[in-house]
Amino acid sequence: MIVRALTRRHGRAADRHRGDGAGRWQHRAPLAADFDAVLAIEVQSYSHPWTLGHFKDSLGAGYRMELRLNGDGELVGYSVVMPGVKEAHLLNLTVAPSARRQGHARALLDRAVHRARAHGERTLWLEVRSGNQEARALYHAYGFTQRGLRPGYYPIDHQQREDALVLALDLPDVGHPASTAGFVHGVD
Repeated sequence: MIVRALTRRHGRAADRHRGDGAGRWQHRAPLAADFDAVLAIEVQSYSHPWTLGHFKDSLGAGYRMELRLNGDGELVGYSVVMPGVKEAHLLNLTVAPSARRQGHARALLDRAVHRARAHGERTLWLEVRSGNQEARALYHAYGFTQRGLRPGYYPIDHQQREDALVLALDLPDVGHPASTAGFVHGVD
């Protein structure tokens, strides 16, 4: 429990509090062969998932996408970050339903924050569904604060929509304590 508290406070990789070996998880940029698995997770996770076109357009525009794979090379989650002028926008952070609540979202977030800092970005922005309590709890524990609201931003069905909370994390100019061991540079 102490290690878990230190992990939250200092932003170290979430795997440490679970006792998982550092070599168990791989992080890398996607390959063309990865997108079937990415889309499978996306469809399982959202009522209005991103399409292959969304992912390709994001990569074509220079956005940073990173995959998290287990020791067998199976995809457990991914993130997509849009860089900007001294800021970045976390567009998508998704973990496979079968792998949730195991620290993967936190680990992907750690790495997105580290990369944003490495690129000189001072703020990391994101939107989250107002009803997504698990994600909101993760972002709150990480230090994100609400900076705005986008009414009716997310579709629920053909007639209803859900508000998005606009959250931001200020990234000071200090070194990030998260480990980068084993990091494979992707779309930088």
